[in-house]
Amino acid sequence: MATLLVVASLSLTGCGKKSESSAPGTSAKGQSSTEAGEVKPIDRKMLGAFGKLPAHFDSKTNPPTPAKLDLGHMLYFDARLSRSGTISCNSCHGLSTFGVDGKATSVGHAGDKGDRNAPTVFNAAGQFRQFWDGRMADVEAQAKGPVLNPIEHGLKDAAEVEQLLAAIPGYVVQFQRAFPGENSITFDNFAKAVGAFERKLVTPAPWDRFLGGDDGALSDEQKKGARLFVETGCISCHNGPLLGGQTYQKLGKVKPWPRPADEGRKKETNKAADLHHFKVPTLRNIAKTGPYFHDGQTTDLGEAVRLMARHQLGRELTASQTSLLVSFLGSLTGEPPQQWTAKPTLPPNPVTPPPAAATRVDAGSPAADKAGAAKLGDAGGVVPTVPPAPAGPGSAPEPKPPANDKVPATKPSSP
Repeated sequence: MATLLVVASLSLTGCGKKSESSAPGTSAKGQSSTEAGEVKPIDRKMLGAFGKLPAHFDSKTNPPTPAKLDLGHMLYFDARLSRSGTISCNSCHGLSTFGVDGKATSVGHAGDKGDRNAPTVFNAAGQFRQFWDGRMADVEAQAKGPVLNPIEHGLKDAAEVEQLLAAIPGYVVQFQRAFPGENSITFDNFAKAVGAFERKLVTPAPWDRFLGGDDGALSDEQKKGARLFVETGCISCHNGPLLGGQTYQKLGKVKPWPRPADEGRKKETNKAADLHHFKVPTLRNIAKTGPYFHDGQTTDLGEAVRLMARHQLGRELTASQTSLLVSFLGSLTGEPPQQWTAKPTLPPNPVTPPPAAATRVDAGSPAADKAGAAKLGDAGGVVPTVPPAPAGPGSAPEPKPPANDKVPATKPSSP
């Protein structure tokens, strides 16, 4: 998601202005503690722009139920929902590795790479839009992208997803439990189940305990780094409970970005004003989710911090300032919910009847069409009876998502 994502990448964007003399933490001479050459622990009066993580990001329009969450958990880990039978949501957004795969760009079902970094799925449901260019409104809409993307999962359309799921008896039962009704196995219900599951992927961190009044939750270095984060200007975009994820920002706002090939939102909107604008990502778990930025080309967190200060704020950080900021960012590393991070038991494939017991089906008949929907794998995987995986992105089939789900065929689904 790849997926949903991501890898959550760093974008410490700001307004490029130094702290005003009236801001908390300034000295009697109007200098911030940063400018005066000294960094003190953050004052609690400076915490108003932040906020504690909620326990979940549940949706009123897609309320969770135990059956829906269990189903979403299974679907997230099921690689049978890919053309090769090898790619699941968890492949690019590993829940045991802080929701990422640690690669610059993820590898899809045929070995091809996407063109953007896969951010973490943890806390992604709390962001105001999904994907790096913000083209999807929520995690339910985003969940449909990867399975239909020709580079990622590579399935043809919604009907093929439904066909694969209907071929697995255990999913027929699970969908009926989660969505009682005559036609429970639908692509929309697939997305609702995955989305409801992802809304539970919240990672409370030491930073949240500190915001709640526990002064011992952070080290002195982290408290100093938090103050520096505010006084340097990072807070202008990285604020709120997620420290980001709520706005778009131009990459290279003060000084041109050194890797300008990706046009950002302009690629989606075709508006010149959106050139090099990206969604500001959350900084939650940032110390664990490298490599960084939309292209995954920066592997060191300290270097990512220095690049942001230089290109977004017009400031050159010292080694000690960089160290303090990185220390603070470490306090955002949270605890993944163990209830959901382990791989669940997936519904098994039906047992293939022995040849002697098989019923003859005439070619071209409705029964033959139904029987050809999937062939059963020996290792619990359903391998779709479809053409071989395309050799590369150029020869990939054009996916046809349902109406109101704009998923460009040539764009990776990583947020």
